[in-house]
Amino acid sequence: MLDTLRAGAKSWISKVLIALLVLSFALWGISGDLLNVGGDQVATVGEQKVTIAAFDTAYRRELDRVGRTIGRPLSTSEGAALGLPQQVLGRLVAEAALNETAQDMNLGLSDEELVRQIQSSPIFQAPGGGFDRALLARVLQANGLTEDAFIAEQRLLQERLQIAEAIGGGVATPQPMLEAFNQHAKEARTLDYVVLDAARAGEIPAPDADTLTAYFEENQASFRAPEYRRVALLKVTPETVARPDEVSAEEIQREYDASGERFGEPESRRALQMTLTSEEDEAAVRQALAEGQSFEDILAARDLTVADVDLGFLTREDFIDPAIGDTVYALEEGAVSEIVEGRFSPVLIKVEEVRPARKTPLDEVADDLRTEIAERLAEREVLDLFDEIEDARAAGATVPEVAGRFNLPLETPPAFDMGGRGTDGDPVDLPEVDDLISDVFESDVGIEADPLQLGRSGFVWFEVAEVIPARDRTLDEVREDVIAAWTQDRRDARLSELAEETLQALESGTALADLAEENGLTVETQTGVLRSTQSDTLPAEAVAGAFSGPVGTTGSAARADGARIVYRVTDATAPAFFAEDAEVAALGERLSGALENSIIGQYVAERETALGVSVNQANISRVLGLNGR
Repeated sequence: MLDTLRAGAKSWISKVLIALLVLSFALWGISGDLLNVGGDQVATVGEQKVTIAAFDTAYRRELDRVGRTIGRPLSTSEGAALGLPQQVLGRLVAEAALNETAQDMNLGLSDEELVRQIQSSPIFQAPGGGFDRALLARVLQANGLTEDAFIAEQRLLQERLQIAEAIGGGVATPQPMLEAFNQHAKEARTLDYVVLDAARAGEIPAPDADTLTAYFEENQASFRAPEYRRVALLKVTPETVARPDEVSAEEIQREYDASGERFGEPESRRALQMTLTSEEDEAAVRQALAEGQSFEDILAARDLTVADVDLGFLTREDFIDPAIGDTVYALEEGAVSEIVEGRFSPVLIKVEEVRPARKTPLDEVADDLRTEIAERLAEREVLDLFDEIEDARAAGATVPEVAGRFNLPLETPPAFDMGGRGTDGDPVDLPEVDDLISDVFESDVGIEADPLQLGRSGFVWFEVAEVIPARDRTLDEVREDVIAAWTQDRRDARLSELAEETLQALESGTALADLAEENGLTVETQTGVLRSTQSDTLPAEAVAGAFSGPVGTTGSAARADGARIVYRVTDATAPAFFAEDAEVAALGERLSGALENSIIGQYVAERETALGVSVNQANISRVLGLNGR
């Protein structure tokens, strides 16, 4: 997931948007000055101070936000590797610069307007509309803020917004810019291409001994054995410490009696419902019932069948209309109701069949209940064991010694590498715990590592038993792998040569169809190719190349499956531009916001320069835990 975040941030568009987003946080985020409790600073902007406490709180809030996005907590050092400290500090410094500017300009707003702004905020609206004070209290509590501090921060925020509105408010996207972005996003191209697959490379003879040895020596790093580690694992979970045999029959019976409908099915009834759509219809049915006609007679008179009115088997809770549900469950099997005034229209009901409630016998579920009870009781024991195990380890006991002392199973999986694979290349069966492998490789023999959370209520302790260093393998160990790699390299080289020859012929004026016929290939066509097109057929290199020039542009590219394609752009379609189009309008709004943020960002940068910014890197390192490294 972290790799995905890094990869997504590499494009120039992403970098621009991230930069603008960081600047916008200066205007819309929660100010670090709100938590300015004095003490040392990490930065100073004019007379404004960014304290260690403010930076620490803002940074940890950002770590929590990113952690929720990727599905696991981030450490301060991991956040530093992603550049989060710079983003947080930049936001706090920008806020301080704007706060200082607002103070110099003597900006402000009345208490009444500030209250109105807070009460009208969408964040604090009740589900039915209107300001929800209880919701405000919960939000403040979740962020560790007092009401007075929040109001003070909102006053600063509104002052910053006054500056922002004056500097960048009302910026509209110039139409030429909008047209250019629309053209870039929606221009479509058509490509003709041929595919040179692995078969085109022909038979690759096996290398002789000298060739293989030379190739191995040149690429020895590719066949190097990684570092492996062997560990001892101790898992403590409710499942591992539960003692089902000690659960009594009386406990099982009580659990069964309290289970409600868990081990059975509630009563259900198959009902037939005839809907009466008018007063005349209702009067006719009343007359038919008075004359003694059956439900089926009335159906037949209306050219309806049972299938037309069958509701199927429903429990009482399944009925949307309580009046109909109550009627169905008040009738005996086979009985017909009087006309019922339903929520939407009058109806006539017949109960066709009743399925009584059924509960699975105790003896069929006793084993499951016994296990559940034992594991529930074991959850408390797990916490007690956690404390005892930690005390034992603090006294110097190793993980194997702890396992023996508490009569717990010790796991010793095969040695594994950073990818969780054993020396045979197959995945090693390890507990599904975040950071287990990374923590193992950050530890060492004789080092006491912290326990890791396992599931909802379990823990796992590990101890590195052996470190098997990375080493260069011999040719005999990896001969088959070396032969396969050499063969693939030769095949790739041959396909590259064929692709280059085909491309040169195409560029010299030979038609692609003629080249295909000469070489037994098939010309394929891809229409509607956009700059954003992603497919297995056309690699990204080919898509980029297709937009690198006009119609007639040629090129070649390698596909993920090892094949090569040679292509020619045969057509280009410019998109129509309609300012009223919903997509164009949405694009215009996004660009307007980006332009506004860009203008404000330039203003903030100018203010920071004018006011002067100083940064205390040592205090930042203290927050990040980098001191002494």
